[in-house]
Amino acid sequence: MKFIYNLSIYLTEAMFKLASIINRKASLIVNGRRNWEVRLRDNLPEGGELIWFHCASLGEFEQGRPLIEKMKEKRPETKVLLTFFSPSGYEIRKGYKYADYICYLPADTPRNARKFISISKPQKVVFVKYEFWYNYISEIRKNDIPLFLVSGIFRPDQHFFKWYGEFFREMLKNFSYFFVQDRRSSELLSGIGLKNVTIAGDTRFDRVSQIARESKSIPVIEKFAGSEKVFLAGSSWKEDEEIITAYINADPLKMKWIFAPHEIEPSNIDRLERLFKTSVVRFSCFTEGSEKARVLIIDNIGLLASAYRYCHISAVGGGFGKGIHSILEPACWGVPILFGPDHKSFREAIDLIEKGGAFCFGNGEDFSTSTNKLLNDPDHYLRTARITSEYVRENTGATEKIIDSLFEYRY
Repeated sequence: MKFIYNLSIYLTEAMFKLASIINRKASLIVNGRRNWEVRLRDNLPEGGELIWFHCASLGEFEQGRPLIEKMKEKRPETKVLLTFFSPSGYEIRKGYKYADYICYLPADTPRNARKFISISKPQKVVFVKYEFWYNYISEIRKNDIPLFLVSGIFRPDQHFFKWYGEFFREMLKNFSYFFVQDRRSSELLSGIGLKNVTIAGDTRFDRVSQIARESKSIPVIEKFAGSEKVFLAGSSWKEDEEIITAYINADPLKMKWIFAPHEIEPSNIDRLERLFKTSVVRFSCFTEGSEKARVLIIDNIGLLASAYRYCHISAVGGGFGKGIHSILEPACWGVPILFGPDHKSFREAIDLIEKGGAFCFGNGEDFSTSTNKLLNDPDHYLRTARITSEYVRENTGATEKIIDSLFEYRY
């Protein structure tokens, strides 16, 4: 199995190099990894304890971020090495000020793993949520370096829990400790003999709460909204947008409407604008008198988390594709949330649906029914809003639980 795994890594690397000719993301990965040994050796600060944090992408970074910042607050002398697999994480956070060096994770080959560990010499390693790279994990164990998984979440359909999963279970046995999000994850690990587990919760709750505390006002949105209720579609995709815009076009005057699409390329913004049968203004073009428009499209990055504070009802995109984006960002503001059917892998989505703070829509009729009830039934709206805010508040605190254990852990 080890041979097959390593072969798959080499084949994947070859495909990345081939795809990099025409694919921007593949090109970023290939170029970002070039000469990694020299850059790591030249840029990594010397002296003091070094902790290596690895995040697959931007979402995982937001889970690791509270730990990094709390660690820097408590022990500012500690150095942080931060790695990403995906360009969506590295390219956006490569200037993150709390990390001492940030880079792409080199491909998980035996040689790369040996070189990476021998150059960086971390005292502890933290993988976030579900990163499992066999050669890195093996090399970390060989060097007796404590390895932690934080905000981990496990499902019965994963390889670790199948009859053929011994190779994958061996990876898990090399972890020093698991901080998981929920009881099911703890029980699954216990079922394969792993008892070094704490149910700490999800650090994303701490992160969104911090974002809410630090959020700044957005004058453009305040002027656009005026005294009207606001609907905000965050990280929206084509499928979400077509359902929502059909509802808007039937009666644009019900609320003011804001869209923050996941893709902000001009061609995608043009496509989105063409869906509306009412007045539209882009955030970047907002001027005196633009508040008369019924729809505002946010065509830049970085405003969404703070923008949710202004909305009465929210919809989070991605539920008709690979999975929904962050629903905790609107939840921390006590905002009812709607999203599409591809949410089964997201614990918070399932929880909030069960509790009555969020609603799934698979078509226009579902969306219309949920939205109309929130607009027309004040008691229902208040109950829903209270559930979302309480859910976030009740689940904060994972960062403190984890950080103390990271500092205190000894083999």
